[in-house]
Amino acid sequence: MPTPTRAFLLGPLLKGVSRSFYLTLRVLPAGMRDPIGLAYLLARAADTIADTSLIAPGQRLQLLLSLRDQVNGVASDGALFQRMAAEVAGQQSQSDEKVLLESLGPALQVLAQLSESDRKAVREIVSTLTEGMEFDLRTFPDERSGRIAALREYGELDRYTYLVAGCVGEFWTAMTYAHMPGTLKERPDIMAARGVRFGKALQMTNVLRDCGRDLRIGRCYLPQSMLEQHGLSPQDLLLPANSLRARPLMIELLRNTLDHFREALDYTLAIPALSVRLRLACLWPILIGLETLLLLVDNAAWLDPQRVSKVSRNKVYRIIASSLLVVPSNARVRQAIEQRIRDIEARF
Repeated sequence: MPTPTRAFLLGPLLKGVSRSFYLTLRVLPAGMRDPIGLAYLLARAADTIADTSLIAPGQRLQLLLSLRDQVNGVASDGALFQRMAAEVAGQQSQSDEKVLLESLGPALQVLAQLSESDRKAVREIVSTLTEGMEFDLRTFPDERSGRIAALREYGELDRYTYLVAGCVGEFWTAMTYAHMPGTLKERPDIMAARGVRFGKALQMTNVLRDCGRDLRIGRCYLPQSMLEQHGLSPQDLLLPANSLRARPLMIELLRNTLDHFREALDYTLAIPALSVRLRLACLWPILIGLETLLLLVDNAAWLDPQRVSKVSRNKVYRIIASSLLVVPSNARVRQAIEQRIRDIEARF
């Protein structure tokens, strides 16, 4: 394969592996696209390594830690990438993921070309995200073992959602201050905290939506302590018929998730109405996330992996189209988001 160019990596390849996120990325102001796009590519490569179940978890962990070292400039052994191509890329059914893993060398060259501050920010976010993947590999059993492990307390789940998504809110905020100075009127510490809550909102949506599927690869992100309070075990959640029995726990976690979304709303409203692109990049995931939760709370079989509460592609496009009328107005943004939150809470 010819050596991938920067334009290919941050264009067609990024589009191929990021799917819906690419829509958000393309609407971002130009200066933010390269560091955020590159961070996504590196994190997606790491995630592909962590999720390749045909390779033993210990081997995946070794490769993941080696990739983190490479990103941080700790190691320079090019043999790492040959190992990845041989051990992981060959296992990919999706050709874009295979190309991504085989393009890590050029991706790291693009990283070296970023400004010092952007390079430092990308290294930090990729390191934190891979810490979340490392947590998965160390906490949960081999997907093929038939065993299930659960997180212990809500605090452990909250920490996990920070590692895999909340940290992205911090990174996104730092990129905004760096590349669009003067845009955000709130203090950086306030916006960073809101950004963390924003990311946690999106990850908690994923946790609840994907619960049935995650259980079948041995991962129960619903904490053991909360399960016990509701008279449940991880094994109980394997039975879709227990969806109604587990609904009170789902609603308890939904309440926490909606509180995160309220912070995401405040984050979005802190972006000036004239910064339409940046606002849209925040508004879309909020609206799609809340639409997912609305499907979830209406799903009588939410634990059934065959009945995942997923927003259709056509619905996503309708949300994007309708948002163009909403985004210039603080009142309309607030009304659109708060109405969806009220619709969800009305189902409790």
